Amino acid sequence: MPIGTPVHERTLALCESLNYREWSGYYAVSAYEGHHEHEYNAIRNAAALIDVSPLFKYLITGRDAARFVDRIITRDVSKMSVGQVYYTPWCDERGKVIDDGTVSRLEEQVFRWTAADPSFRWLTQNAAGMNVHIEDISEEVAALALQGPTSARLLRAVAKADLEALKYFRVTRGTIAGVQVDISRTGYTGDLGYEIWIAADEAVAVWDALMAGGKPFDIKPAGMLALDVARIEAGLLLIDVDFHSSKKALILSQQYSPYEMGLGRLVSANKGRFIGQEALRRERERGHPRQVVGLEVDWTDVEAIYEKLQLAPSIGATASRVAVPVYRHGRQIGRATSTTWSPMLKKMIALATVARPHFAEGTELQIEVTVEAIRHKVKARVVKTPFFDPRRKTATPPQ
Repeated sequence: MPIGTPVHERTLALCESLNYREWSGYYAVSAYEGHHEHEYNAIRNAAALIDVSPLFKYLITGRDAARFVDRIITRDVSKMSVGQVYYTPWCDERGKVIDDGTVSRLEEQVFRWTAADPSFRWLTQNAAGMNVHIEDISEEVAALALQGPTSARLLRAVAKADLEALKYFRVTRGTIAGVQVDISRTGYTGDLGYEIWIAADEAVAVWDALMAGGKPFDIKPAGMLALDVARIEAGLLLIDVDFHSSKKALILSQQYSPYEMGLGRLVSANKGRFIGQEALRRERERGHPRQVVGLEVDWTDVEAIYEKLQLAPSIGATASRVAVPVYRHGRQIGRATSTTWSPMLKKMIALATVARPHFAEGTELQIEVTVEAIRHKVKARVVKTPFFDPRRKTATPPQ
């Protein structure tokens, strides 16, 4: 049975819908109200506070901490400065992704690692022969994501920290309501935003300070349904939906390499030795057979189907995680795994795995749409992700 996060007493009181889901053994709010529209609008137009405490978190310390992290992840730790955050995948020996997450360099030999799936055993197995200590701090550290265009102004009002110089994917230390916190300029929404890392027993005080200080900035708590729409707009992949961990995959086609996930830019193939390096070098040379891409669905085609049936066009407000076929010239060449209507873009968009050579930007494809239990094919086009990429996300100083 799930348990509450460190701020559960606050989220439960605010959750009018009692619409929860299980996330890594914790209760996570799906939507606070009967519909997630207001929460999504807070992410894109104001400030949203999201409880992301169920993330797995590890503290890496010791004389060989940097060398150890470099052995595991695909990115080059020698180029990582103190206060920098890496988004990175990590792979098995065959170059298949186990998981992706963030690694923050808090001190020269101190790193905080976050993951969607439990990774302690894998990290420990690969620490043999190194002077490194790996501590699972998942239960000791709470995490709150403050996301949206007014998030920077809100933090200026409630936090004591150097926010003006805090660049995208950097982390700094400060206080909120007298509580020591780490503030990273990161998030899963593709918008201006921050993640706040707090000792679990002091998380409620920080939540209260953000909610009280956020009233002039239209803050709202937001759940997983709103976050799901935002992360698709941002072109961000979800484990067990858009890709599968190689440790849990049942068949080969469920395993993905970083190149297949569209993360080739995060592979430093020529750095010092790391797990999966040789396999990834070979794949880079021969090319990857498929890739996760963005699709923009032709809404006119969708409307025509409904019009023929004398129905008003309709699409679910929640993002779909049901995989549907993708075609080219009548032959299936992939599948869409995350599909949503984008309120910001006024478009139907999807993340899809597409076979070579059909994943080039601008390629015209078809996607399956079911209306009244009848399957139809409508036009879709491969587009660059993120679908939504506001300047405010990376602007320094933040507005």
